[in-house]
Amino acid sequence: MKLFATFIFLAFVSFASESSDNLRVQILEKIITEISVNKEIKVWSDNKNILNTLKSHNILNTTDNCEDASIIILQEQNNLLEECSSKTIFVLNYEMLSEIPKSFGALFWKKGRPNIVILKSRIKAQSIQVSNDLKPYLEEKIW
Repeated sequence: MKLFATFIFLAFVSFASESSDNLRVQILEKIITEISVNKEIKVWSDNKNILNTLKSHNILNTTDNCEDASIIILQEQNNLLEECSSKTIFVLNYEMLSEIPKSFGALFWKKGRPNIVILKSRIKAQSIQVSNDLKPYLEEKIW
């Protein structure tokens, strides 16, 4: 009986984690398709699960190399290579928004819900255009 309960628990945890990643990727796809960076959009992420899911959805062009990317989705700041630090960066942690000046927005979870923040000053400085669908997420400054 304990073995069965353990199996059910592990299956539930695995499903919840996979479901969370899928939701995150769907939100990221929506955000990236709603912006314009004045060049072909190619996405790279330091999170291989996100990158592989983006590839499988075939909605966005992806690359295995951050140097070839026009947009970087960054989960860990220490994974940002020096040669890629001048790219357009979207972070997955709110604190990194203040730590990485080239980051223009963030997707993060707070109280179990996804939150999106896009900084007006940074999209203007980087000549990023956002659609009307993203206007509610524009902020003047980091909270």
